Amino acid sequence: MTAATHSPLFPQVPDSADAVLEGLDPEQREVATALHGPVCVLAGAGTGKTRAITHRIAYGVRAGILQPSSVLAVTFTNRAAGEMRGRLRQLGAGGVQARTFHSAALRQLQYFWPKAIGGSMPRLVDRKIQLVADAAAACRIRLDRGELRDTTAEIEWSKVTQTVPADYRLAAAKAGREAPRDPAEIAQLYSAYEDLKRERGVIDFEDVLLLTVAILQDRHDIAEQVRSQYQHFVVDEYQDVSPLQQRLLELWLGERDNLCVVGDASQTIYSFTGATPDHLLDFRTRHPGATVVKLVRDYRSTPQVVHLANGLLTQARGRAADHRLELISQRDPGPEPVYTEYTDEPAEAEGAARRIRELLDSGIPASEIAVLFRTNSQSETYEQALADAGIPYQLRGAERFFDRPEVRKAGIALRGAARFGGNDSLLDDAVDLPSQVRAVLSGEGWTPQPPAGSGAVRERWESLAALVNLAQDFAAARPGATLGDLVAELDERANAQHAPTVQGVTLASLHSAKGLEWDVVFLVGVAEGMMPITYAKTDEQIEEERRLLYVGVTRARQHLHVSWSSARSPGGRPNRRPSRFLDGLRPGSTGTAGFAAVGRSGGVERGFTSRPGAAPRRTQRIPARCRVCGRSLTDAGEMKLMRCEDCPSDMDEGLYERLRAWRAVQAQRSGQPAFCVFTDKTLMAIAEATPDDERELARIPGVGMRKLNRYGTDVLAICAGRQPEEEEDED
Repeated sequence: MTAATHSPLFPQVPDSADAVLEGLDPEQREVATALHGPVCVLAGAGTGKTRAITHRIAYGVRAGILQPSSVLAVTFTNRAAGEMRGRLRQLGAGGVQARTFHSAALRQLQYFWPKAIGGSMPRLVDRKIQLVADAAAACRIRLDRGELRDTTAEIEWSKVTQTVPADYRLAAAKAGREAPRDPAEIAQLYSAYEDLKRERGVIDFEDVLLLTVAILQDRHDIAEQVRSQYQHFVVDEYQDVSPLQQRLLELWLGERDNLCVVGDASQTIYSFTGATPDHLLDFRTRHPGATVVKLVRDYRSTPQVVHLANGLLTQARGRAADHRLELISQRDPGPEPVYTEYTDEPAEAEGAARRIRELLDSGIPASEIAVLFRTNSQSETYEQALADAGIPYQLRGAERFFDRPEVRKAGIALRGAARFGGNDSLLDDAVDLPSQVRAVLSGEGWTPQPPAGSGAVRERWESLAALVNLAQDFAAARPGATLGDLVAELDERANAQHAPTVQGVTLASLHSAKGLEWDVVFLVGVAEGMMPITYAKTDEQIEEERRLLYVGVTRARQHLHVSWSSARSPGGRPNRRPSRFLDGLRPGSTGTAGFAAVGRSGGVERGFTSRPGAAPRRTQRIPARCRVCGRSLTDAGEMKLMRCEDCPSDMDEGLYERLRAWRAVQAQRSGQPAFCVFTDKTLMAIAEATPDDERELARIPGVGMRKLNRYGTDVLAICAGRQPEEEEDED
C-alpha cells in the first residue's frame, strides 16, 4: 500500500491499532505515534497531512491511549471537518469530535450560557450585513453595496484580532489595511454596530468566539469542566489561526500540552482576514519541548510540478520563506508545465477551452480539470469560452457573472436606456455604442480608473468594466450595432450559460481552490498587474501573492498549464509581461531563481533548549529545569514560570498588585475582559522577572510583539517603580 492524499471510497476498517499504521511513510508514522506532549507538524502541499493526523487520532483510540470523547480536532471549514470525521469513521475511530472553531465554540456557548449568564442565549445572526447597514443609517453615513460589504469585513477583522472600535484607526494603519472609508468613519460604524447588537439582543459569529473566551476566562469551574471533557487537541491549517482563535485554544488547553498542530507557512493566503502564521512559526518558542515533524514527500504532484513549486519558494522573502519546505515528489515523472502567451484575454480563454476539449476527448473527466484565476471578475471570459465550446463547467466560491447583483442591475439600466435613451440626458454626448454603455454604467458606479485597494468595491468595478469591454468588442465586431443589439447579446449570453454540475470543469479563484486538487490545472492571467495584483504594494503583500501562486501550482497532480496575455482586448496595446514570479522558472526567462538549498528537509526534531538569537537545531530533547531547585519541568504552567509550582517564589507581590490594578484600568478603557490585556500567569511571570528593558520583557511567555508595542512602555514603567506615562499626564 502506498501513502496517498486520498483513499478509496469504501476502504476496510483496520482490524487493529498496528494496522492503522500500515502504509504510512516514516514521517507520517512519527506523527501517528507521537501521542503525548506538544507536536508540530510542518506539512508541505500534497504530503498527506490529513492522512497523518487522522491516523494519529485513530491509532491512539484503537490502542486505548486516547478516549474518543476526549479528543477535539478543529479546522477551518465545514467541508474539512466533515472529511476528517469521515476518515476517522473509516479508521474505526468514530466518536471523535471534529469541528470548526466556530462550531465547537457555539456548542459550548449554548450549553454553558444558562449556567454562566442565565436565561436564553441571544439569537445568532446569520448575516451581519443588514445590521451594518442599519448602523450606517443611524450614523447618517451612506454606503453603497460594495462599501457595505467591505465595512462588514473590516468589523470582522477587528473582532478576530481583538481590536476595539477606539483602537481601529491605529490598528488598521499598522496592519496596512485599505479601509473602504475614512478609518474614523469605520470606527464609528463599528461602535454603532456593537451598540445596535446590544439593543436588539443578538450576537454575530465573532461574538461566539469572544463570549466563549470570556466565559472560560472568568468562570474557572466551567473552564475545568471543558478541560475535563477534552484532553487532547488537534488543530489543522494552523497557519490560518487568528489571535482570537489562538486565545480560545489556549483556554481549552489550560496548563496542559497535549496539543498537535499542523500547518504550512508557505500556504498562508488569508492574512487579510486576520489569519497569521506567527502562532505556527512561534510554536517551538512557546513549547521548547515540542516534537516537530516535517512532511515533505509529495504524493500529489509529479516531479515536474513540484520542481516549479519549489522554484517559486526559492525566490520568496520574509519570515514564512525562512521556514519553507522543499517538496520531494513521490510520483512517476509527468509532462513539463506548459507556458503559453496569448495576444489578448479572449484568445487566452479560447486557447484554454481548446486544450480542455482535447483533454476531454482523450478521456480525462471534466471534474478532474480546473481553471484557476486571481479574481472572480475574470470568470466571465472563461465561462463564455467554455460555453461556446460546449464544455460544462461549475463555479466554485463565486457567483456566475450574469447572476451578480451589479451585473443584473447594470443589465436593467442598459435595457432601460435602449428603450428610452432619447430622453436620457446621460446619452446626449455619447456618439457610439461604447460611449453609450460607459455613460449608462457611470450611473452604476463605473469610472474610467479603478478604485484604490481591494475587496467588494474593486470586484464590483471589475464586473462593470467587463461589460464596458464587452461593449467595445461587440461594437468592433458589429459596426453600427445599437444599444438594443447589445442588450439582446447580453440576454443570449446569459441564457447560454451551463447550469453548475459536478461533472463540469471547475472555475475557481485561487483563494477558493485552497485544499482542493485536480489532475489538470490551468493557471490563467499570470501577468504583472494580476499576479501580483496591482494593489499589492508592500513586501508582505507581494509575498502573499507569491504564496497564492504557489497554492495554485500545487493544486495540479499531473498537467499544469500557465498562461498570460500581452493585451487585454483584441487589437489592444501589447504592454503586459509575464508575472515576475516566473522569472528564471519558465523557459527562456532570466532571473535569480535557483534550486540549491530551497528549504527545510523532512524529518523529526525533538525538543531543544532555546538560546536568544539561536536557530532551532536537531538534537535530543533537553527538558526545561526549575530555576530554584533544578528539577526537570514537564507541566506547561511550571515551564512558563520556569520553576516548580511549590518552589519558593521570588515574585514582588507589590509589583504584581500594581500590574493587576493597571490591567483593570486598561481593560475598562478598551471594553475587553482583563485577560485580553495580560493573563494572571503572565503578570505573575513579569512580577517575578522584573524586566528592565523591552528585550527582557519580550522573553516572558504571553508577551507577544503586539502587546509589547501596545503595553510595553507602561509595564516597564511600573516595573521601574514609576507611573505609566498616561497616568503621569493626568496628574
